Amino acid sequence: MRSNTAKHKLERGEPTICISGLNSTHIIDFLGQFGFDAIWIEAEHGPNDFADIPDLTRACDLWDMTSVVRVNRNNAGIIYRTFDVGAQGIVVPHVNTMADAREVVDAAKFAPIGHRGMFGSRQGYGDPDYIYKANDETLVIVLIEDIEAVNNLDEILTVDNIDVFFVAPSDLAQSMGHLGGIDHPEVTATIDGALQKIVASGRTAGSLVTDDNVEHYLGLGVKFMMTGWQAWVGSGAAAFKAKVAAASE
Repeated sequence: MRSNTAKHKLERGEPTICISGLNSTHIIDFLGQFGFDAIWIEAEHGPNDFADIPDLTRACDLWDMTSVVRVNRNNAGIIYRTFDVGAQGIVVPHVNTMADAREVVDAAKFAPIGHRGMFGSRQGYGDPDYIYKANDETLVIVLIEDIEAVNNLDEILTVDNIDVFFVAPSDLAQSMGHLGGIDHPEVTATIDGALQKIVASGRTAGSLVTDDNVEHYLGLGVKFMMTGWQAWVGSGAAAFKAKVAAASE
């Protein structure tokens, strides 16, 4: 059974980088050479489905990157089936209450912690003891992405066996009445406050970061950082085109 790179880095308190924006095994394989810790596989939005997850996670396995799949809702069958087909981690959206958080853990973990459906996993091929080891190798991330969740954060943080409490900006802004306003001062203050509360509680905080704000979030104590690679391609393309234009004058 493969060790979960991102999970164990987080357990050691080390910063962990997860790259998003990937629907192709070829791109995951290409990015593996750069040493990222995890790949965010999007199954809440976009085209990925259960039939796609096995090969996407295999590409992560080639480079010992943790495969983290965002599922589309807090549903036990969806959560444990995602693990069954090869994910090493899950991200569950709209976890707004302590009860929601407990449901995630119950679906993601085998007994005695939870009631994950008894079945094997692609990650357990060749290991007859998979079900006894899985709880220690499955990464569980919940999204704090509604103002309701922020208001209930103290209670949510009491739920054990959650590896990352990830404060997501877009839906949070929408729930606060600032559609598309992730940079609105009220939204950024709410995000920072939630992250600080998570860190102060001794739990692990996660956040969406960019080249412009990564130092800020690291300074707040964020350990799980998700970022997209497309901005790097965009900035590189713009710089290259500018050089061509300048040289052609």
